[in-house]
Amino acid sequence: MSNETFIEGPLYAARPKVYPQAVHGKFRRIKWTILCITLGVYYLLPFVRWDRGPGLPNQAVLVDFPHRRFYFFFVELWPQEVYYFTGLLILASLALFLMNAVAGRIWCGYMCPQTVWTDLFYAVERWVEGDRRERMLSDKRGWTFTHIRRVALKHFLWIMIAWWTGGAWVLYFADAPTLVQELATFQAPFIAYLWIGILTATTYVFAGHAREQVCIYMCPWPRIQAALTDEWALNVTYRRDRGEPRMSVKKAEQARTHGESVGDCVDCHQCINVCPTGVDIRNGIQLGCIQCGLCIDACDTIMKQIDRPTGLISYDTDINMQRRSEGKAPIYRPIRARTILYAALIVAVGGFMLYSLLTRSQISINALHERNPLFVQLADGGIRNDYTVRLLNKGAEKSFTLDVSGLPGAQLSVAGVSRKPDGKMIVDVGLDQTREIRLSVQVAPSAVPAKTVNIEISATDNATGEKASVRDNFVTAGK
Repeated sequence: MSNETFIEGPLYAARPKVYPQAVHGKFRRIKWTILCITLGVYYLLPFVRWDRGPGLPNQAVLVDFPHRRFYFFFVELWPQEVYYFTGLLILASLALFLMNAVAGRIWCGYMCPQTVWTDLFYAVERWVEGDRRERMLSDKRGWTFTHIRRVALKHFLWIMIAWWTGGAWVLYFADAPTLVQELATFQAPFIAYLWIGILTATTYVFAGHAREQVCIYMCPWPRIQAALTDEWALNVTYRRDRGEPRMSVKKAEQARTHGESVGDCVDCHQCINVCPTGVDIRNGIQLGCIQCGLCIDACDTIMKQIDRPTGLISYDTDINMQRRSEGKAPIYRPIRARTILYAALIVAVGGFMLYSLLTRSQISINALHERNPLFVQLADGGIRNDYTVRLLNKGAEKSFTLDVSGLPGAQLSVAGVSRKPDGKMIVDVGLDQTREIRLSVQVAPSAVPAKTVNIEISATDNATGEKASVRDNFVTAGK
């Protein structure tokens, strides 16, 4: 017996073009609301001002690469605090898991940037070329003058949206009003034009051409989501127990007169026509279904027209599908072990980050021991060690008193800084700045330790008394 497998037909299927039809209803309104809010925030946020005081940028959200800062309203993060971004990524992942546990791919259907921009591009397409049937007929007729004019206008508007999308992104990396003026007068840095070009091209391709293919073939989340979901998660579901057997309105009326069993689905295909990815929800949950709920609006509209109850397609769970087939009432458990765990982790991680942010120190100190040489033996027999010390000041201008503990009799000196009359070594650090100094620590011959000792170099804010310290070694000739 042969074990060979034969596959008939082509192994590649060309992508069928999707012509989503306009639809009205609750979920369509929700999507429009989220689209307007998210795009409004994205496009306008760079122009929001936030007063941080003199000498600091007044843009509310700014990634300041030249000065190595990230500003978000009252929060200012330094490169040393990159762990906050790690925490935000963890929070985002947990929030995604929680949304999936409650209502499946709700992120994909309503808030994903690919969904939002594709929705906007579809709206432009309908406005210029007409709704589903008109676009299909226009494509079938071919390249008439009217068709060419409409397609050209559509692509022009797409490119303008994509261009402003790329332009808005670069505004987060420089003062927005200034950069807009520089871009308009062609005085902006080349890197700004480069990134606007890259982001314009990607937005235009992904939202205007790739569309549902990004969700089906490029995005990893549908595969991950399928592994994380459970039978209690709400998903856009076709109620097969109520909809089958499906038939047209006319045939259904004839069947009812003969006492035959008839489902509510009239096979109108409206759920398919409005789907932005072109799937048939009646075939069950599929990789291409982004759970946007538009098929619910379309089906409810038809049900109202034929005087049937709405909800033939609705958000439901696998558990309830099974219970309905057994004649049992549906039950819903949005609060269960999985969702409680995700919510608790979000609260714990978010609370820890907030506490860490509110209690973080405004000053910091780092020290690097000079390696060549490790120590210098002075003419009188004393020992000197040199350190490169970096003082970090995250607030207003400060004066720091430097001190060393763990080494009795130690004397400090800083290159370019004079000792105060009272013997203190004070170093000034400007507003929101770092300062690198060369610190020398030496001891007299009588105080030289017999071997290398651990010391603590500290900087104390003279105004508040806040102290930062770092540990290092004082090296001698002894072992």
